[in-house]
Amino acid sequence: MATLFETPWSTSLFSNNSSSYSRSPSQVKLLHHNFSPAPKFEQTILLLHYSTSKHTYTVCAAAVDPPPPPEQNQPPPGDANVSLEVSSTTRDRRKIVKVAWEKLVRWSRSLRSKAKTDVLERTNKVVVLGGGSFGTAMASHVAGRKMQMEVNMLVRDPQICQSINQNHCNGKYFPDHKLPENVIATTDAKTAFTGADFCLHAVPVQFSSSFLEGVAEYVEPGLPFISLSKGLELNTLRMMSQIIPQTLRNSRQPFVALSGPSFALELMNKLPTAMVVASKDKKLANSVQQLLASRNLRISTTSDVTGVEIAGALKNVLAIAAGIVEGLNLGNNSMAALVAQGCSEIRWLSTKMGAKSTTISGLSGTGDIMLTCFVSLSRNRTVGVRLGSGETLDDILCSMNQVAEGVATAGAVIALAQKYNVKMPVLTAVARIIDNELTPQKAVFELMNLPQVEEV
Repeated sequence: MATLFETPWSTSLFSNNSSSYSRSPSQVKLLHHNFSPAPKFEQTILLLHYSTSKHTYTVCAAAVDPPPPPEQNQPPPGDANVSLEVSSTTRDRRKIVKVAWEKLVRWSRSLRSKAKTDVLERTNKVVVLGGGSFGTAMASHVAGRKMQMEVNMLVRDPQICQSINQNHCNGKYFPDHKLPENVIATTDAKTAFTGADFCLHAVPVQFSSSFLEGVAEYVEPGLPFISLSKGLELNTLRMMSQIIPQTLRNSRQPFVALSGPSFALELMNKLPTAMVVASKDKKLANSVQQLLASRNLRISTTSDVTGVEIAGALKNVLAIAAGIVEGLNLGNNSMAALVAQGCSEIRWLSTKMGAKSTTISGLSGTGDIMLTCFVSLSRNRTVGVRLGSGETLDDILCSMNQVAEGVATAGAVIALAQKYNVKMPVLTAVARIIDNELTPQKAVFELMNLPQVEEV
């Protein structure tokens, strides 16, 4: 129903200094009345009269009753401007992201175009020490970089040697993965080292000294060693950067540490990851980068050998702690708190030893720590889970066919902490559990009751 009324008073709708408007009162008149059989709403409109010297105007001034509701799919008044602003902001953001990505791609192409390939081209032979899972994975990776290159794996187990040479697979660790045909296994050190351009050292840290002593006479003094082993020697507290040159009696033996988030199984499956090459010799680090970098393995370089090695050793101990939290079903909050505390402890010790704090937050630090602490493929985490579930350490180790470096490293960590006067409660608790001086439950209780201190 719509009803039109004429106003009983005069109203000036406009104000202008150059014009004058006459006002004359009028009576309310019913101008129009429209009856609807089924009205949805009623609307009353005021008609306002104003006049000049020549003309009189009637203008609709207001709708007294509310207008009809908008259709369901129509945006409310005022939303159009908001939509335009949002759309404009989205376009601007997308443009910024696109430009940033294009710059990154151009930078990447520029670096790739300048990258040298002469190291890979002139490398004819690589020797890999050890026939374990990671040594096998790296042998397969390097062999895939250049099919004309010979990759010799020096192993002690005749069965693994036979499996690799006859079936092109490591039957003990990767029975379902075919190795490149240019991977050859041998138990003879002289054969393995003769003519080698690089050596990948994948022997567990605790057995490295004795292994290297047995092959030292075949090692050329200029042969670069790329260490894949992570840990600290239990009695001497030595890192691999100390073990290799000292055992080979050559302080100038070229050395590189390789570390980062890299499970052997995923390397075998050619899944992408990134690692760090650490060496005091920048030219050597760049050479190893050329040798190893591929479509599925990104290699960065650093001179912080200490930071890379300490992080690689201590993350195994921290992974045992993370596994214990999982085995005790302490929850996600506990896991996050423990790993964060462990990362701080690793940083405290490594920086006291001369490492860069940025290394601990990088690939060989936080990257490797997250992988080892949170993923079930981790051997050290598995040890922790089983300890937290109530199994004894002896039973756990007897059932494993691979070495969990964190078990042996834990004791060395405490000795280092005392040497450098660093408090490491989480890693110390792991060492005490391994030495059977604390149960996992008791260790958690004692850690939770440590005095509150300011975070450093």
